[in-house]
Amino acid sequence: MSKATEPERPAGGAEPKATEPEAGEGRRMSRRGLFGLGAAGAAVVGAGAVAARSLLDEPPVAHASSASDPYPFYGQHQAGIVTPAQDRLHFVAFDVTTEKRAELVDLLQEWSAAAARLTQGKEAGSYGAVGGAPEAAPDDTGEALGLPASGLTLTIGFGPSLFDDRFGLAAKRPAALADLPKFPGEQLIPEISGGDICVQACAHDPQVAVHAIRNLARIGFGRVSVRWSQLGFGRTSSTSRAQTTPRNLMGFKDGTNNLKLEDADLLREQLWANAQDGSAWMAGGTYMVTRKIRMMIETWDRTSLLEQEQIIGRDKGEGAPLGKKREFDTLDFTAKTSDGQPVIAADAHVRLAHPSFHGNAHLLRRGYNFVDGSDGLGRLDAGLFFIAYQRDPRKQFVSVQMSLAKTDPLNEYIKHVSSGLFAVPPGVRDAGDYWGRTLFD
Repeated sequence: MSKATEPERPAGGAEPKATEPEAGEGRRMSRRGLFGLGAAGAAVVGAGAVAARSLLDEPPVAHASSASDPYPFYGQHQAGIVTPAQDRLHFVAFDVTTEKRAELVDLLQEWSAAAARLTQGKEAGSYGAVGGAPEAAPDDTGEALGLPASGLTLTIGFGPSLFDDRFGLAAKRPAALADLPKFPGEQLIPEISGGDICVQACAHDPQVAVHAIRNLARIGFGRVSVRWSQLGFGRTSSTSRAQTTPRNLMGFKDGTNNLKLEDADLLREQLWANAQDGSAWMAGGTYMVTRKIRMMIETWDRTSLLEQEQIIGRDKGEGAPLGKKREFDTLDFTAKTSDGQPVIAADAHVRLAHPSFHGNAHLLRRGYNFVDGSDGLGRLDAGLFFIAYQRDPRKQFVSVQMSLAKTDPLNEYIKHVSSGLFAVPPGVRDAGDYWGRTLFD
C-alpha cells in the first residue's frame, strides 16, 4: 500500500520528534495510543456514487470505479454492509482479554484510526512498515506494500458476551441481541462460534483483506485474542443490482432475491436499527448473523439434476423459478403441474425461505464460499460461510432458519457447524469518532 508522507527520521534511527500533522494525518501519541486520526480519503467517492445527502438521511453508497479503488470509511452506516459485495473475505471473532473498560475504549479508537487508513490504501500506522525506528516493531506488517485499496471495507460487531459484567454494558444490551435458539439438526462447534467482537474484512484482493485483519490483531495484542477466523472467496450474494448473481458450491445461483442497496425503503424498514427499537445507541446500526454451513458436496454431486432443482425450487442453469424462464421472474407458489402437484414443492428451499411466509421478513445476505482443505476422509471441508444483516434477528433470521431447519430437504446435504450473532453499531462519522462510541457514551 502507498505510504503516507512521514516525518524525517533523525540520524541514529531515533524516533522523530512529534510535529503538527499534515491535513488528513494524525499525531503520533504513543505506541499504544491513537495513531493516524486523520480523515485521509474519507471523501473519496468513486464514479457512479449515489448523490450526496444529509447524514440525517440515508448516506450515499460509493461505487468504486475499479476493483482497486477505495470506499469511504466515514458515514452514518458502516461500510461493508450495503457496499457492493467484494470477491474475498477474512472474518475474525475476538475475545476481549482485558477487563478494563478504558483499555477497550482505547483499542476501539486505535482500531478505528487504523481502519480509516487501511481502507484508503494506506499502512496501518503513520510510520508504516519501514518508517519508524529500526529498534522498534513496525507500525504495519508490510505484506500489502505496493497494493491498492482493492475496495477494502472493515465492519465491526459486538457479540452478546461483551455485555456481561466486565465493562458495565449489561444494561445496554439490545433486546434484538437475544441469544439465538438451538435449531434442529445443528452441530455447532463452540470453539468456532460466538466471540466478544467480530471484524469482517471484504476486499477484491485476499492479501489486502488478510493484511487488514492481521494488523488489527497486532494492534489489539494484550487486549484481545483471536477466537476463530474464516477465509472466504467467491461472494454468494449480490448487494447491488449492478452485480450479477453468483453461485454457491452446489452450483446454484445464490441470493437472487437478496436485499439490494437500491432498495431504500426496504433497507429503512428491514435493515437499519432505529432509536425507537429500544437501544438508542444502535440507531443507524444493524445486526449480523454468521453461520458456517458445511456442505456434503460429494453426496450432492451424485444427486440427479432433477432432484437438485426440486430441492432448491429453481433451475440450475438460468436460476429461474421452476415453471418460469428467467432468473428474476416472480416466484409462483400457486402453480400446479398437470397432475395437480405444486410446480415449486411445498418444502422447496425457496418457498421455505421466502419473505411471504415470514411476515415479509427480509435479510441482506453477504456470504462467501469456503474450502478449508479436506476432512481426512477424502472429502472436501467446504461450504458456505453465511452472513446476514437485519434489523431484528428474532423476527427475521430466527423465523426463516427455524422453518428451514425443520423441513428443508437440503438438510440432508448440509450441516451448521458455527454460529455468531453481533450488534453492528452505526458508522464512524469523522476522525473524532470511533467504532462503538455511542455504546460507551
